[in-house]
Amino acid sequence: MIILSVESSCDETSVAITKDGKEVLSNIVLSQIDIHKVFGGVVPEVASRQHVEHMTQVFSEAILKANITIEEIDFVAVTQGPGLIGALLVGINAAVAFAYSHDKPIMGVNHLFGHIYASQIENEMKFPAVALLVSGGHTELLYIKDHYQIEQLGSTLDDAVGEAYDKVARSLGLPYPGGPVVDKLAHTGKDTYKLPRPYLNKEEFNFSFSGLKSAVINLVHNAEQRNEKIDVANMCASFQESVTDVLVDKTKRCAAKYNVKQIIVAGGVAANKGLREKLAEQIKDIEIIIPSIKYCTDQAAMIGIAAYYQNKIEPAKKDYFIKGDSTLDINQS
Repeated sequence: MIILSVESSCDETSVAITKDGKEVLSNIVLSQIDIHKVFGGVVPEVASRQHVEHMTQVFSEAILKANITIEEIDFVAVTQGPGLIGALLVGINAAVAFAYSHDKPIMGVNHLFGHIYASQIENEMKFPAVALLVSGGHTELLYIKDHYQIEQLGSTLDDAVGEAYDKVARSLGLPYPGGPVVDKLAHTGKDTYKLPRPYLNKEEFNFSFSGLKSAVINLVHNAEQRNEKIDVANMCASFQESVTDVLVDKTKRCAAKYNVKQIIVAGGVAANKGLREKLAEQIKDIEIIIPSIKYCTDQAAMIGIAAYYQNKIEPAKKDYFIKGDSTLDINQS
């Protein structure tokens, strides 16, 4: 089964061709990071216009690189949410137009499910499993009983972890995107600021990072008022130690409570070196699978892999209307 998939939920324009829920024949990603750097973050209107400008080119490159004919494509999959509404609309309209013009079935895929299934590309998912989904917009702990049987156990009550990284980076005068920069500097510094660990109720699996973010911002502000210098590397190390302590501890306890066979770590923050190292250090008795860096960030291959398994439950249709609203809840598909 060959699937053409489209991802445009934020600032990456991506089209991929995948085969049998495993093999990636092509995965073209056009990033807008350099465009949004000047603004210090993603500007939705700018992202949408960039998608419009480059979508056709990305479609053509994906099909050409996969070395297939359009006739060989079985159906089209597209991210239908969550994400930036304008950016999503560009991808959905492009996917629907392609499906209609070539008489192909189409389905909408939850963006978060795509991140989870990115782990299937280079590994084999084993059930039951717990997934730690960490990105710029999401921080979730999920129980996965089987393919597409996913239950949310906990989520962030305020800032997502990736959002907290970017805001802390901005307060320290670091460039956008802040997550990779903070991670890199953290490995050159020490945990000298001893920031709080926002565990909330240790028996629950929800997260909260707004207080931690505010603690960093307040320290920086107070230092500026006293004309004191903040050690940026040490602050990055202190912040990252706090974040990863909480993420790893909750994931470890969640996996033990549900007696799972595997821990899946997915989303853009899964590329964080500090998080990967701490997971490996502290969890020895359960297999941990994490996509390689290129499959952690937003890209269309993960949507194609998720679509393969979704199609087994609810096959793609030729009504050319994306049904459902996966922008509201991870449990909606």
